[in-house]
Amino acid sequence: MGPIQRVLADEKLQSFVGQEVYLHLETTNGAYAGNNPSGGMAVCAYIRNVKVKFSRASITGLGPYRAGMKMDGGWIYAEGLTDWEETSDGKLLFAGYDNEGRLAVSLEISKTPFRV
Repeated sequence: MGPIQRVLADEKLQSFVGQEVYLHLETTNGAYAGNNPSGGMAVCAYIRNVKVKFSRASITGLGPYRAGMKMDGGWIYAEGLTDWEETSDGKLLFAGYDNEGRLAVSLEISKTPFRV
């Protein structure tokens, strides 16, 4: 993974428009919050291998970035993205790391299911 190149990442994300794809979306502050002396609450959201079809997609912002995908019934978005890569088998992977290098958000899109 490397830093998001917004224009290129946006083009790659848009290449999935109009196709049924598998989505992984995860947000977490994980154990980081529980170890914080201020007593923060650990939170997480996780979905994997959900089939979606979106009609519009874009990467916006100046960094960290936001990825948005419009579906017939609404929107999917991930905010705080900092890094990305396209794998050799065509998967598009995005991650967002906080200022201490901890993973906070993950968005992955693929034409085939992700391993469970």
